[in-house]
Amino acid sequence: MNPWLKCLRSRPGAALRLFCFPYAGGGTMIYRTWPEGLSSNLEILCAQLPGREARLGESPYSRLSDTVEAMADAILPYLDRPFVFFGHSMGALMAFELALRLRRSCGLEPAHIFISGRRAPQLSDPERLGYDLPDSEFIDWVARLKGLPKEVLQNAEIMQFVLPLLRADFAACDTYSYVPEFPLTCSITALGGLADQQIGREDLAAWREQTNGPFTLRMLNGDHFFVNSCRADLLRVIERELQPIFDRAQGSSERRQR
Repeated sequence: MNPWLKCLRSRPGAALRLFCFPYAGGGTMIYRTWPEGLSSNLEILCAQLPGREARLGESPYSRLSDTVEAMADAILPYLDRPFVFFGHSMGALMAFELALRLRRSCGLEPAHIFISGRRAPQLSDPERLGYDLPDSEFIDWVARLKGLPKEVLQNAEIMQFVLPLLRADFAACDTYSYVPEFPLTCSITALGGLADQQIGREDLAAWREQTNGPFTLRMLNGDHFFVNSCRADLLRVIERELQPIFDRAQGSSERRQR
């Protein structure tokens, strides 16, 4: 397996592949339990980015464009069947920009994109993530986002390892610059938390402009990290949204085998 991807569930004969992309500071562990809640005939792969988990010794990328370029090369051999993207927060931007990059380079698009916890890219961001703040202010900022457990935030030794990764990921989001392109043709589902103080319904609804295909907006219980706190409900939504895509992909696979 390519170091940029970790397979959570291998299904060589699966008609559909799901690629998952992490939020800032996160890794493949975010999605480790997803195979238990999704169709058994779905192959699930996660983006494994530099600076975390098995790639802890590598320097994290601080520009989203660099990550997308590297991921586009890594993912290409796995696009031999219909595929779907899921990304939360930073991962949503990554999924979107990767879809555009694949369309430009090889004429491929995902069958569907799940955009989770991220405002549409054409909207101005009212608040920077502050990746270049002094350490104490930066840690306070991260604490307000509620993305890390208090036990981690209060452990100076752990934070020394975590800070460079967080700064790089937040820099990737802060320095991201949207370049308008023709809308995608794939369907998009935008997902948000009802108690999310950062991303509102209007921020998510604006993703409708990024596709000429079907668009759905789903709001779930929870704050910005509903992807963790409301996992069961989220997976039910994903399963429901994937069903018609899976049926089409399964039908195409059976026809090829005949």
